[in-house]
Parts: sequence; structure tokens; C-alpha cells
Amino acid sequence: MKAKHRRTLEAIFSTPTRGGIVFSDVEALIRALGGEVREGEGSRVVFELKGSRMYLHRPHPGKEARKYQVEELREWFNRQEVRS
Repeated sequence: MKAKHRRTLEAIFSTPTRGGIVFSDVEALIRALGGEVREGEGSRVVFELKGSRMYLHRPHPGKEARKYQVEELREWFNRQEVRS
């Protein structure tokens, strides 16, 4: 895993929950962990990792993931036993 992916993962697991995490960095992190990122309908994005799926909407306007999305990602990573 590259240093940039590690920083993104650490940002997701930091408390209090950080805003400003670029959504495309999250997508790159999922791919670096061996997962898939697929486009859904509209702004929906499907993340798949270790047989588990997560659905999020790509933020607009802007490019940063919302805090509630970061919290959902943290919970999903915990269930997949992905740690920072």
C-alpha cells in the first residue's frame, strides 16, 4: 500500500471524524486494498471488498466525502477487519 493510501486510511479512522477527505482518494484506497469500485445509477458508487458491498453517492457539488460517509466507511472497514 502506498503512503497516500495509508494516509487516507488513517484519515478515515481518525477521531473526531474528519471532513475534507477527497472521494477519489477513497476509491483509490479501495482498489489498493484489492477491492472493486463500480459506477451505479446517477451518482451512486458501489464499493466491493472481501465479498462485502457498500453503496455511497459521489458527493456533488464538491469532491470531498461527507462526514457521515466517512463514518460509514470506518464501520464497513471495521467489519472487513481493515485497520489503519
